[in-house]
This record gives sequence, C-alpha cells and structure tokens, in this order.
Amino acid sequence: MIDPEIRGGEPVFAGTRVPVSALLGNIEEGVTVDEFLEDFPSVTREQVEAALVASEFHHDMAAANAIMRADADALSRLARS
Repeated sequence: MIDPEIRGGEPVFAGTRVPVSALLGNIEEGVTVDEFLEDFPSVTREQVEAALVASEFHHDMAAANAIMRADADALSRLARS
C-alpha cells in the first residue's frame, strides 16, 4: 500500500506502518520469514508471501527489460555495420 501520509509514500504492508523494504532487507540479511513475522507481528504471512512474489516478478521484469535493451542495442549496431 502506498499512501503519501504514511512513511512519506514508501510502500508499506496494508494496515501497518511496516515498510516492505524492511522485509526485503531482512531477507537479504538472512532473516527467515518466521523470524520477520515474530519481529513484525502486525504483518501477516500472506502479506509477506505476496510481497515476495511481487518482488520476484519485479526483479524478473527488470532482468527481461535489460535483456531486451541489450538485444535492441546489438541489433542497432549490426544494422549500422
């Protein structure tokens, strides 16, 4: 959920003031989902799972876009030669 009145518009888990970035940062540091949920009891397991799926989708889309840009650049170079 994004609301400019909550944490300056940073995405948070709905019904909480817990930023989604807190989950992603904790996961990167090796914290398990269960540990995260213990530390942030206002966040549900379903919210965490949805955030992780959305994050993976965003990562996959960013990677796909980078590949497409690289392919387009390569084709452009080939066309100029």
